[in-house]
Amino acid sequence: MTTLDDAQDTRSRILAAARELFAERGYAATSLADIATAVGLTKTAVAYHFHPKDRLAAELIAPAADDIFTLLGTDFPDRRALVEGLAEFVVRHRAVLRLLMEDLGGADEAPPGSPGEAIRTFRDVIFAKLVGTDPDPETRIRGWAVLGALQWGVVQTMDLPAETVKAALVRSALAI
Repeated sequence: MTTLDDAQDTRSRILAAARELFAERGYAATSLADIATAVGLTKTAVAYHFHPKDRLAAELIAPAADDIFTLLGTDFPDRRALVEGLAEFVVRHRAVLRLLMEDLGGADEAPPGSPGEAIRTFRDVIFAKLVGTDPDPETRIRGWAVLGALQWGVVQTMDLPAETVKAALVRSALAI
């Protein structure tokens, strides 16, 4: 007989395997069968917990969404503290960022009411925290360069240790 604890453990194992496989291969290139194999279950068992596959993505994204609300609500004392907070966030959630950036489509093309619209809104609020309300052209360019460095720098270095990535991202973003 399966208990609630067993079901939760199975869900946690599925989520962990999905996070790892999505980070390694991408969302589109990872099937429910791949996740099932990694966890030692059948595809049907995985589908029982997460069908359709985008339910997996939604559950993986939820902790990042909570953290972004916390980040946006933080009053950073200076630019360095903001950059360090952003770097910590992108490194902690790099598998989710890859999922969002490479696999679930661009936020700029997202229709109103979609998850992409929410991502665009978060991005724009973070950008405003970096550059202020009325940045000059050079400050705007630097702000987008910082966001690009943080986003793509973390997504393209999934194979490197988190602390190495974070330290290099902070140094790079502050140099921009």
